[in-house]
Amino acid sequence: MRVLVTGGAGFIGSHITEALLDRGHEVVVIDNLDPYYDVDIKRQNIERCRTVGGERFEFVEGSITDEALVEEVFDGFGVEFVYHEAARAGVRTSVEQPKFYEQNNVGGLLTLLEAAADHDVERFVNASSSSVYGVPVYLPYDEAHPNSPKSPYGTTKLAAEHYCDVWQSVHGLPTVSLRYFTVYGPRMRPNMAISNFVSRCLNGQPPVIYGDGEQTRDFTYVDDIVAANLRLLETDAADGEVLNIGSTDNITITELADHVIAQVDADLEPVYEAEKEADARHTHADVSKARDRIGYSPSTDIREGVGRFIDWYRQNREWYEPLVVSS
Repeated sequence: MRVLVTGGAGFIGSHITEALLDRGHEVVVIDNLDPYYDVDIKRQNIERCRTVGGERFEFVEGSITDEALVEEVFDGFGVEFVYHEAARAGVRTSVEQPKFYEQNNVGGLLTLLEAAADHDVERFVNASSSSVYGVPVYLPYDEAHPNSPKSPYGTTKLAAEHYCDVWQSVHGLPTVSLRYFTVYGPRMRPNMAISNFVSRCLNGQPPVIYGDGEQTRDFTYVDDIVAANLRLLETDAADGEVLNIGSTDNITITELADHVIAQVDADLEPVYEAEKEADARHTHADVSKARDRIGYSPSTDIREGVGRFIDWYRQNREWYEPLVVSS
């Protein structure tokens, strides 16, 4: 299969790309190497994928908003399947730059949908987010829960889902949107809570919690995200659907900090600072629909996953830690 992964130099995209290459597929990645966080980690991801895939891997530096570039990639590579992982992330920064998020997360998606429909790709898998839900009416969230995003980022992700649905209905392009719940794991963005907690604790500094620490998150290990995506190469059972991809578990931020402290055997106590604007109070996924449609079954709970991440962090500390400290 000839697969396009947008944002394939990023955290989730590079894991999907590597898994596809491991299975013998040909992969082209489009990524603009946006410096939202240090691009050195993205360059590391590209080289890792190049090592795994050899001639079956191609990297194209550029933006998904560039219509000519996107058309050139679809034509030249013969794209048969699309994983759309590219987006400007960040709930908090989206409040400050809403137009930029709209241009990238919605405008870029439309460019890709048009190209995918014109080239009759087999399926278009769109990376969405639990941020589309907003304030919970009930928990865990199922896909029928009302959508009332509280940030421009969440709003762009919801708009993207609707556009995917339109392209399936109007143009016959098979689309699936996967709502990710706080993804973590090796090579994760260095400005996330888990990476910051681990870095600070390993350096004898207390983890910093924004708010009272009673907010909860459904943290999803990246291997489970990859498994859900790869399943869509094999089945059309989710075409036209939106699926939650989470861990089914959740944990308070204070409990997470305490767990990291215990894992690294540090004599520390969390410190608390003012809550950040636009952050969700709680997230918790009901994944029964994904289980029914694609056989999704999360394999890693947050306590096991944090342990794996700490082990990876220690092994990669020399190059990764400076990126976390500078974020």
